[in-house]
Amino acid sequence: MTKHKPNSADQAPQTADSGAEAPPSAVSQFDKRTAATPPTARAIIIHPAQRQSGPVVREADARLEEAVGLSRAINLDVVAAEIIKTDKPRPSTLLGQGAVDRLAEQVERDDIDLTVLDATLSPVQQRNLEKALDCKVIDRTGLILEIFGERARTKEGRMQVALAALNYQRSRLVRSWTHLERQRGGAGFMGGPGERQIELDRRILAEKIGRLKKDLEQVKRTRALHREARERVPYPIVALVGYTNAGKSTLFNWLTESKVMAKDMLFATLDPTMRRLLLPSGQDVILSDTVGFITDLPHDLVAAFRATLEEVTAADIIVHVRDISHLESDQQKASVEEVLKDLGVDLSAESEVPLVEALNKIDLLDDETRDALSLATSRSDAKVLLSSVTGEGVENFLETVEKKLQSSHRQVTIELAHSDGETLAWLYRHGQVMARQDDEQSMHLTVSFDPINLARFDQRQARSAAAQQP
Repeated sequence: MTKHKPNSADQAPQTADSGAEAPPSAVSQFDKRTAATPPTARAIIIHPAQRQSGPVVREADARLEEAVGLSRAINLDVVAAEIIKTDKPRPSTLLGQGAVDRLAEQVERDDIDLTVLDATLSPVQQRNLEKALDCKVIDRTGLILEIFGERARTKEGRMQVALAALNYQRSRLVRSWTHLERQRGGAGFMGGPGERQIELDRRILAEKIGRLKKDLEQVKRTRALHREARERVPYPIVALVGYTNAGKSTLFNWLTESKVMAKDMLFATLDPTMRRLLLPSGQDVILSDTVGFITDLPHDLVAAFRATLEEVTAADIIVHVRDISHLESDQQKASVEEVLKDLGVDLSAESEVPLVEALNKIDLLDDETRDALSLATSRSDAKVLLSSVTGEGVENFLETVEKKLQSSHRQVTIELAHSDGETLAWLYRHGQVMARQDDEQSMHLTVSFDPINLARFDQRQARSAAAQQP
């Protein structure tokens, strides 16, 4: 088998030609191709199962299956997948020498282009494995970044992926394998957008990272302005979060009659989407569909996508959509909650932002499991069984969301002058007037507010008082 091997430049970073301008993005160009594009590289997937002293977070079989799904999400031809036990990880290659030798034979025999290790590799381990296996090697972080690079559609999403990719590349400045580059673009791990990107040295990378951070700061300010604009509109925000492929986008489409991409595929959607939703009582809310989470989501991605993910922190209700049919649904829940906590979301019972668990995909459960779950959720006001495919349980879900919104309301007593018709109209539009009594001097109202509109009313009154001062 003939392979394009890295040259001696692999040992040290290459300096970019001073006249070469870096490509505008480190994001994959694969999204420009059609869904019918044939697999771009033959790959084997390896999950190193390491002995753990504490409790096992995820089963090795499930992790391997997920890694295969991630690989197929970017159209890789998965030739083989296996679990390799590593009781004592080697600092040089992570895997034992015997396993490395056996994999090298398999790579040669099956004409493998790419090996994916479902683990975190150091730059040295990645380089050593590439030399030993004579093929390109990427780890879990590189694979997820590659998927995000393919899925990003908006300019903002591409910038965020590019920042995460460049931060990841900064410690891995080795020449990529040119035969993969000619086949497809990528975020610098399976190819890269071009030779010039791969030739960038640390200084040029640092300059690009600095520019992207500056651009994303502007994105953050723009999103803050958008949130301020939405705060002037009396619509609470309901944010859908969940593990990737839990059915968030399918539920979003069912509720809003939208056409957001929803496939049985990991990270089928990336860029956030917002739509207006009418609750059973007639109240309008804004429904937000966000990127799916995953176990060991790279910290660089969480940091880069913070401007997008902060939409969750501004929500009035967070809906955690769970694939209750998945064997590791509880472990997936823990992974989602870990990312939410990293974003600063308060998940405690005392949190001001209610959380609803939408236990999705009940259409895939057997009758016995469904009956047991139904009994368990009947005792909770924050868990709802539903199917975003058949629509079963959706009405109950909407009623639960509405009750949660109402439970966070506060009643306040307000006194208004008879001449203040503008404020009276505002109260009827943005709150629920529970009682009203008029006398000769003024109007006395008891109004129920959600937290956002109560804050808006306080701000409105403060501005009015300041304007009346001499």
